Amino acid sequence: MLSTQTRLRLQNILQRLAAGKTVSLKERIELQKYSDHDPTVAAWLRRARRQQRKEREKHAGDPLLSALDLDPSEPHSEYCPDQDDLGDWFQGAPYWLRRS
Repeated sequence: MLSTQTRLRLQNILQRLAAGKTVSLKERIELQKYSDHDPTVAAWLRRARRQQRKEREKHAGDPLLSALDLDPSEPHSEYCPDQDDLGDWFQGAPYWLRRS
């Protein structure tokens, strides 16, 4: 459970991140620490990153996915069969999961 002061500080950082303003490394580390342990903060962070990306790209993705918070937070996290090799996705996987 976050204290009011912590929640407000994190939301301030997230607002700046979403707007594309400067966020220090220390603030990013703090934000990631809370996001790793609190699913609500993780959802806030995904939403802020998505808003930041939309500001840069100036086009909206699928509104349903965005509303359901299912839109990917990282722009290169999707597999593109025309451009990507599936074997590369499993490069760091255990031997039994890699291609034979």
